[in-house]
Amino acid sequence: MPHSMPPLNALRVFEVAARAGSFTDAARELHLTHGAVSRQIQLLEAALGQPLFRKEGQRMVATEHAKAFAREISAAFDHITDASTRYGKLLTSKVVRVNAPATFAMRWLIPKLDEFRARHPKTEVRVSTAFSSDPMFKGSFDLAIRRSPGDLSQFQVTPLFQEWSTPIASPALVKKRALRSPADLQSRTLLFTETRPGDWEEWLGAVGCRELRSTQQLRFDHFFVTLQAIVDGMGFGMGTFPTLSADRAAGRICTPFAGELVPGSTYFSIVPLDSDKPKHLREFQAWLEQCSATSSKEFESDFGAQRTVANRSFRFASG
Repeated sequence: MPHSMPPLNALRVFEVAARAGSFTDAARELHLTHGAVSRQIQLLEAALGQPLFRKEGQRMVATEHAKAFAREISAAFDHITDASTRYGKLLTSKVVRVNAPATFAMRWLIPKLDEFRARHPKTEVRVSTAFSSDPMFKGSFDLAIRRSPGDLSQFQVTPLFQEWSTPIASPALVKKRALRSPADLQSRTLLFTETRPGDWEEWLGAVGCRELRSTQQLRFDHFFVTLQAIVDGMGFGMGTFPTLSADRAAGRICTPFAGELVPGSTYFSIVPLDSDKPKHLREFQAWLEQCSATSSKEFESDFGAQRTVANRSFRFASG
């Protein structure tokens, strides 16, 4: 059954005109005349049955409805371009497109990619990031990484590692004024992340300080912003391990209550069931699982001897 859709050339001209903000700029980018751009827009408006631009002074400006439509069209063209690159060079190009949460990509995945490149120098890994406010799956990818996702019946899902949470701070901040117990946090500045609600409350409840309220608080929208504030010594935040193990090993952060951890989300690798799974993608999956297993073992080795309250914390957190 043929697809019912507007003319592709008209869509292409429309996307450029909406992005450029004027017919004149679109004509310049597309190497067309102003009249040619106008005719393509009229053709598309006729196909859709509604106007897409309105006149403001001497300029034609996209309506809000048209701007939303243009974003969808732009994403579709990006998908077509990406597919053309991948399948047009199938015999010579080896590309793995990975979409992962921003903090996971920045603090755990990207620092390890040199190891993968050393093993597979002919495979290119392209990393895009996702935020908690984004849809579960946005854009094109070969493999996605998510924390405790929902219904994934259309995907091949493999667990990577579980995170554990405990307070973190800059070593310099802790050195200024030592903490004797979690109750001491009441007089310190606590940093919160809007996309990770309840992380402080869960940990404080697990260590018997459920009613504790710090005298000073700062809030940030995303965790990687909170992490930068922690590194800069602005206060104490909740850190997740083994995601942040490299930062701890490098001395950028420290864990004043390393023995008191609560279990958090599990990261999974996700691959569409109906997608092509070439050898280079399977190699990346195997490497990713190996790195995850190594991180888990190193975490157990690093925190295991100190984790005297972990079992108690687990019972508090799950009970």
